[in-house]
Amino acid sequence: MSKNSSRLPGRHFLHIPGPTPLPDRVLRAMDTPIIDHRGPEFARLARRCLDGIKSIFKTTNPVIIYTATGTGAWEASLVNTLSPGDKVLMVETGQFATQWKTMAQKLGLAPEFIKTDWRIGADPAVIEARLKEDKKHEIKAVCVLHNETATGCLSPIAEIRKAIDRAGHPALYLVDTISSLASTDYRHDEWGVDVTVGGAQKGLMLPPGMSFNAVSDKALAASKNSKLTKSFWAWDDMITMNKQGFFPYTPATQMLQGLSVALDMLHEEGLDNVFARHARLAEATRRAVRAWGLEIICRDSKYYSPTITGVLMPEGHDGDAFRALALEHFNIAYGSSFGPFAGKMFRIGHLGDTNDAMLMGALAATEMALSLAGVPHRKGGVHAAMDYLITAHDSERRPAAE
Repeated sequence: MSKNSSRLPGRHFLHIPGPTPLPDRVLRAMDTPIIDHRGPEFARLARRCLDGIKSIFKTTNPVIIYTATGTGAWEASLVNTLSPGDKVLMVETGQFATQWKTMAQKLGLAPEFIKTDWRIGADPAVIEARLKEDKKHEIKAVCVLHNETATGCLSPIAEIRKAIDRAGHPALYLVDTISSLASTDYRHDEWGVDVTVGGAQKGLMLPPGMSFNAVSDKALAASKNSKLTKSFWAWDDMITMNKQGFFPYTPATQMLQGLSVALDMLHEEGLDNVFARHARLAEATRRAVRAWGLEIICRDSKYYSPTITGVLMPEGHDGDAFRALALEHFNIAYGSSFGPFAGKMFRIGHLGDTNDAMLMGALAATEMALSLAGVPHRKGGVHAAMDYLITAHDSERRPAAE
């Protein structure tokens, strides 16, 4: 590629696991004049968003919207429910679980980390066994990532709820859905989650800068006795003002404009169709990786992520160098690597406003980049993905009687 070019033609292939590409409708919704955030027009917008987001979490309880990234919503989930020195049980599914644990330590909590090799999700049986050992119920919360963004491993949230119940343990249940919300099935109320953390920049198809806490009655009760310091993150102030269609501080008005449209788009497609699309794209990606003869980071199919596929590089090949080459020559961006896998993998994001043709372009670019980088692999990953997608669409269009 010529080094003196000031312009790259065509579209950039953004296949990091978030932020995801912004739909034109969302961009247009945000490209509107600012309105008075204390006026009636804003109150109508806020109510649309506050009511509409409940349908994504599948809850009838309040969902608090923060002007912050998902990291802020992590902090809000902890400081509103817990007190200094409280023990929390967490699972080391990867980099982002590790960061949540580090935050808990900095806030004065006492996290206990269930170790893994970063290649599986959280195991309900291990959580249940640990809770049964806690006879005095010193553990006050169980914190789990639904989808570990760093590796592409999905944890069985409903099964973990059952494990907590089998242990007869009263711990709160806190779940991070930042890289799974609006991309795969999630049921805050039905699965008995007390606080669900979400972010805007992935399945919700918005820029970074908005995050969420969906809260249960049990979590709201716990917040009345929580002793951790909070002000900006306090639920009570937010809920009181939200009932009137307002916020206790200046909200991200244009993000709310975009959220309103993003919610419309998700329901126009139908959530079940959204989830099926993500599952289809994920399986096509995994088939391509297997056909190339490369290894998927998630080592157990029951934990496969519908939004991210982590790909292990062959020995002697650097994942960051591969990512740089692919970006330079094919204008495609992959997710970087962390911790024990730093430089040893790359992550393909297949979530948000992405369709089959977009994914096929990304997989073709990946196969070309593997060849150009001299990474040992077999040809045919693109064809394997394409054959799967053709079969999937063919089965959808055939009458049920056939």
